[in-house]
Amino acid sequence: MNRRAFLQKSALTTLGTMLIPSFLKVFETPLLAHKAMGEKILVIIQLSGGNDGLNTVVPFQNDVYYAKRPRIAIPKTEVLRLNDELGLNPVMTGVHKLYEKGFLTILNQVGYPNPDRSHFRSMDIWQTASASNEYLSTGWLGRYLDATCGRDCKTAHEVVEIDDMLSLALKGAKIKGLATTDAEKIYAATQSQSIQQLAQLASQQQSEHTEASYLYKTLAETVSSAQYLHSKVKTYTSTQNYPNNEFAQQLKSMAQLINAGVDTSVYYTSLAGFDTHVNQKSQHERLLKTYSDAVEVFVKDLQASGKWQDVLVMTFSEFGRRVAQNASNGTDHGTANNVFLMGGKLNKAGVWNEVPNLTDLDEGDLKYKIDFRNIYATLLRKHLNADDKVILGGEFATLDF
Repeated sequence: MNRRAFLQKSALTTLGTMLIPSFLKVFETPLLAHKAMGEKILVIIQLSGGNDGLNTVVPFQNDVYYAKRPRIAIPKTEVLRLNDELGLNPVMTGVHKLYEKGFLTILNQVGYPNPDRSHFRSMDIWQTASASNEYLSTGWLGRYLDATCGRDCKTAHEVVEIDDMLSLALKGAKIKGLATTDAEKIYAATQSQSIQQLAQLASQQQSEHTEASYLYKTLAETVSSAQYLHSKVKTYTSTQNYPNNEFAQQLKSMAQLINAGVDTSVYYTSLAGFDTHVNQKSQHERLLKTYSDAVEVFVKDLQASGKWQDVLVMTFSEFGRRVAQNASNGTDHGTANNVFLMGGKLNKAGVWNEVPNLTDLDEGDLKYKIDFRNIYATLLRKHLNADDKVILGGEFATLDF
């Protein structure tokens, strides 16, 4: 009997809200350590769907921008100015405040050679750190786990995704990261009498069936890990007022784990909906406001606990949009895009490189100036103190941010 069939037939699947394989797989490895103050943490936010970088970081002095986008361009009088040439979308007041405090670096025209305009393929490239003609089955953060994996490979909690499903970026050859949305909900689910009895039985028995052994083992570890998270998270209560939306609550959960000192080096989450082909303006501004407002509170939360100096936040999207708007008042899939880096100890806050050139295009798209793997190499080597050459499968120059 294979594992899926076993789980489907098992009496455990009748225990109410438990969705067995995904629930158990979340905490296959016990969380045992405590992250001390001063240890570096990387947070990655993925804007899924292809965020329109030109309506996020607006080249408000560029006449070509307004000529190419007569109905969706952001008016010059409304932008939140960053410098004499660029400004943020007016809904991004939270991010603008972080910029003014010196907490934000913006990298323009980030991409890779021979770009792919497919959502799935381009996201695979970003998540695996592959070349456009290379297909990898492991993610760059999964390989980070592999590279830091001890003899028993009990380091999965080093990388945690605040979501119901694990992204390819967090999947390694030997070990995968963990995915969870709410530590307290998992703890509550493990406190039923049935689960507690099964967990006790699991710790006392070894089944002759491989599938049963797997299930018993993961159940026991789930209960143990849920107890650990509960004991850690309850030591910290945020005083910040997070917006009442799913993305903000994901960042709140992330802040709880960071502020409670859970031994995790990388956190990953995403905000979807950026594929704005039709009537872009209202949808795009709603998403940017959701992102901006939540990130502002998240930073305040980490500042209040003294953790902000240890954290670096990277925000990316799988590609940008075309320079010209389409006939449906939206934008189609493009190539290079901007990347946001936020942190309390940036070497160069502000706009990292030159304003995008809207006249020197590649079939209507921006040409990339920074390979995203240069950013990854910098994060791995300088922030996480990891071997970027082994993890990325080659040498990429680091940047001094």
